[in-house]
Parts: sequence; structure tokens; C-alpha cells
Amino acid sequence: MVEKISAEGDSYRIASEPFYAPQADEIAVFEAAWRNHIPVLLKGPTGCGKTRFMEHMAWRLERPLITISCHDDLTASDLVGRFLIVGGETRWIDGPLTTAVRSGALCYLDEIVEARKDTTVVIHPLADDRRMLPIEKTGEVLPAPAEFGLSISYNPGYQSVLKDLKQSTRQRFVAIDFDYPEAELEQQIVVHESGLDPDTAALLIRYAGMTRNLKGSGLEEGASTRLLVHAAKLMKSGIAPQLACRVAIAESLTDEPDMLAAVNELGSSLF
Repeated sequence: MVEKISAEGDSYRIASEPFYAPQADEIAVFEAAWRNHIPVLLKGPTGCGKTRFMEHMAWRLERPLITISCHDDLTASDLVGRFLIVGGETRWIDGPLTTAVRSGALCYLDEIVEARKDTTVVIHPLADDRRMLPIEKTGEVLPAPAEFGLSISYNPGYQSVLKDLKQSTRQRFVAIDFDYPEAELEQQIVVHESGLDPDTAALLIRYAGMTRNLKGSGLEEGASTRLLVHAAKLMKSGIAPQLACRVAIAESLTDEPDMLAAVNELGSSLF
């Protein structure tokens, strides 16, 4: 006997509005793409707000959000599902992608290029006019309901040539470009997320700008908005600013001793 089991989509609903400060027209573009059944590609550096944006849009559109963090070992079965022996019976267990399609959720594949290339091909029938998910192991072809939305993200500045997004994948998507917010908006985000006073938050934003200027000159990435919020929360909890900047930002950016000293020196110059 083969029994099919699917997770409940409602368990992925977001109950309260996640804070998100729009930078341009990304909310309107995403809504229009979703209503027209067009998948969305989010491009931008680490920690700039792509995941928070997806959480906000799921709440705004009143849809469940199923997030899949992609990695080298991610297989097609991890996405679609597999047969398992449960209590002496063979059961089909839906994977997160199948659960998202069945429940009409928003499915978000974070850092898509980290997944194996033979795995990402699974999403192709969902990302074009077919909007269907073939499940080879059961012989089922699952049509996506109107409410289903597919989104993927990647960081084009970080990925190597070997891990770039294939044209056969990217040309199925509408692309929204993300970057770190302008200084005033980023200050508002840090204050809102941490409760830190605006003046200290402004110094953090200046520090972030200094580290971002070092990208390509010793650092792969500058301080992200996420790292600024981490440092701000530590400061709000009583950690000295220099120490907060070191453990939440500098140590996260590099392990190279000379560059680490340089980044710490930048923090010392402001705090």
C-alpha cells in the first residue's frame, strides 16, 4: 500500500506583518508578476533584505511562504519528495517544492546557484507557461494553482563563473535588483530593528560604508544591513560599540589578520 502525505500549507503562513522598508518599486513589481503567474528572481548581496522582502510579500499577499536554503547536497528528491517506509508501509512524503505547489504557497529558493545544476532543472516546468511539477517517482503531473508563486535568489557579485545562474534558468524569471539601502533608510531600518538610538545608528551606517569601499580590495563583501542590525542589538544590550563592531561585523567579514586589523581600526576611528 502506498500512501501520500503532504505537509499543511497553513503552517507556513506568516501571522503578523514583517517590517520591510521598500527601496523602489519592488513591491509593485512582485505583486504584478505574481498576479500574472511570472516567477521572480531576486538579485543582490548577502544580508540586503531579500528574505525579509519575501516574508513581507507572503504576508501582503496572504499566502504561505516555504523557503528552501539551497546547498551543494540538495537533490531533486529533497525538493520534490521521496518514498519512505513508515510503520511497515511505503509512503510518499512530499518535499517542500511539492508542498508549495499543492498548497498554492510562495516558494522561495534562496541562493539557487548553490544547488546542483541537475537539481535546478526541476523548477523549469514550474517557471514557464506550463506551470506544472512532474513527479517522476509517482507518475503524477501536478499543476500549479493560480495562487502559487516561485521565487529564487542569488548574489551575482559573490558567485564564481562555475556557479553562475544558467541562461536557461534565468530567462524564465522577472528580475528585481536589490542593494543595500541608502544611508538614511538604512539608519531607519537599524533603529527600528534594534531600538538603538539614531545617532549611534548613523555611525554604524558610516562604518558599513567604509567596509563596503573595501570590497574587492581585501574583502569579498562589505558589512551587510543584517550585520549592522546584529551589532546594533549588541550595543542596545550594553556591549561596548567597539566590541560589538568587532564580533558582529569585522570577525564575520574576514579571517585574514591584516585585513581584520584594518576593519577593526575603522570601527575604532568612529567609536
